[in-house]
Parts: sequence; structure tokens; C-alpha cells
Amino acid sequence: MEQLPKMTTDELTTRVSDGKYMLFFSAGWCPDCAFIKPAMPDIEAEFSDYTFLAVDRDENIDLCVDLNVLGIPSFIAYDHGKEIGRYVNKDRKTKEQVEDFVNAL
Repeated sequence: MEQLPKMTTDELTTRVSDGKYMLFFSAGWCPDCAFIKPAMPDIEAEFSDYTFLAVDRDENIDLCVDLNVLGIPSFIAYDHGKEIGRYVNKDRKTKEQVEDFVNAL
């Protein structure tokens, strides 16, 4: 999974404008993020029509505020620059919950 550098909302919009993307918001200190992280390669493989991008919340705090990502781990899906779904809250997420979210898109 590619780790996005610090970027603005406009830069992100440009980055996700061509194709299907799944943004994974997390932080190194977050225990719930560490819980789901080992499952991410399997989730990426299962949903290979999406390009998964990791967003470090601490490096991109302004972006997270702009996108209303107030809890982590969280996911936002884009299709050619348009947000098509979000799984954004502060709760721990299981592999099955993330799979259900992506399947429902």
C-alpha cells in the first residue's frame, strides 16, 4: 500500500481523479489501527479494483479535518474523484467489517 505524503485536499482530489481508490487513515500510535493493519494486504488483494492509499493522520491533520475524518482507523472510497463511501468513526474495525463496507459500495 502506497503511503501518501503530506498533501492538501486539492492535491488529494487530483491524486484520486483517475480510477478507484480506497484511503486508509491511521496513525502509528493508534492501537485500533495496529489491529486492522495485518489484515490490509488480504483486503487489498480481495479488492484489487481499488488502489489502496495509506494516509497518516498526524502528517495530514489538515486534510483529515477537511474530510471530516475525526476517528481512526477510517476508510474513504473514491471513484474517479467522487467520494462513493466512507467508513469513518473511532471504533476498532475487523477484517470482516471492512470487507462488508467495500462490498456494499
